Amino acid sequence: MTKLFLSLHVLAALVAVGPVTIAASMFPATLRRALGDPSDGDARTTLRTLHRICRVYAAVGIAVPLSGLATAGSLGIMGDGWLIASIVLTTAAVAVLAVLILPAQDLALAGTAGSAPPVSTPPAPARLAMLTGVFNLLWATVTVLMIIRPGSTTGA
Repeated sequence: MTKLFLSLHVLAALVAVGPVTIAASMFPATLRRALGDPSDGDARTTLRTLHRICRVYAAVGIAVPLSGLATAGSLGIMGDGWLIASIVLTTAAVAVLAVLILPAQDLALAGTAGSAPPVSTPPAPARLAMLTGVFNLLWATVTVLMIIRPGSTTGA
């Protein structure tokens, strides 16, 4: 059963987290293009698509920690320091995405609508790029922890 859980965990991470990291990373550059040329309808369409990818795959991404917890439970490693650190970093990555990146993308889309003045100032592309970088760095750190598992004796 452990191998099944681990396989599902890795597949979920690849399928769910990968698209979010790529789409979120592409969003700030496309936002710069949309803000630089308000008549660029392609940039606005691309922004909507990238935001939709981030939202949908963020929802699908719940499978990553759930399958990870099932794997950890079957291995009996719930108290290992590297796993606890990974859980904390994963929680931080989810918070950055849900509380900072997705709402900022919503504001950016509203700010590039062009038909009416935005309700609030759209986020600066540089700030959004920085937040995305933090999100990606958190996931990269979790990935490294999952691979090297400092202090692990499970051999899995």
